[in-house]
Amino acid sequence: MNWSALESLLSGVNKYSTVFGRVWLSMVFVFRVMVFVVAAQPVWGDENKDFVCNTRQPGCTNVCYDSIFPISHIRLWALQLIFVTCPSLMVVAHVKYREGKDSKYTAQHQGSHLYANPGKKRGGLWWTYLVSLIFKAGFDVAFLYILYYIYHGYDMPRLSKCALEPCPNTVDCYISRPMEKKIFTIFMVVSSVLCVFMCILEMFYLVTNIALPRSSYVRVDPTIGSQQNINRQKKAEEAAATEHYLNHF
Repeated sequence: MNWSALESLLSGVNKYSTVFGRVWLSMVFVFRVMVFVVAAQPVWGDENKDFVCNTRQPGCTNVCYDSIFPISHIRLWALQLIFVTCPSLMVVAHVKYREGKDSKYTAQHQGSHLYANPGKKRGGLWWTYLVSLIFKAGFDVAFLYILYYIYHGYDMPRLSKCALEPCPNTVDCYISRPMEKKIFTIFMVVSSVLCVFMCILEMFYLVTNIALPRSSYVRVDPTIGSQQNINRQKKAEEAAATEHYLNHF
């Protein structure tokens, strides 16, 4: 798979992301995609060829390998990275929808704009961003559970027992470079957990710093009259209400 194409596609998300979102995207491509492409794939490249069982019974080694490795770690991680990064495209699609809507509005209303900033996380875009975070964290947690469930943990045993047909009896099977594979497995698991933690932090940031309504209070200017201060306050409240309405979708 061409991971550089995916990276260039998602790099545009940075324009609409919070600081936590930028850190999350950097972690995904530096600690997960690069490690996956540069190191993990070569380590698991010999898993089938160098998987050995102490028997010469035809078909026994293949059956045992399929039982011990129901799905390759590499393929599972590739699916995980695809599922985890794709929800970010929801935000890009929503911003493009806003930009198209704003262009039509500008053409029909002689240059006035519907959105002051189509990428501002208010209204519907705020919900889209929040849902994308929930999907990203949910996919990471789901794949961590799948990996734990299939392999009964994150360990990589040196020796596995197999007694499936057509094996004549219980045979011993050996995995190549188990310690190295165990280290990479733990590294990928820890990286996934950190990404989930960053998503949770970003959700908290969205709720506390963006979703909660900001006060439209205007500081009283002692150099002008009380009626003028009241008028300034009313204008500020009207501007806040207008901004909330325009950014609802």
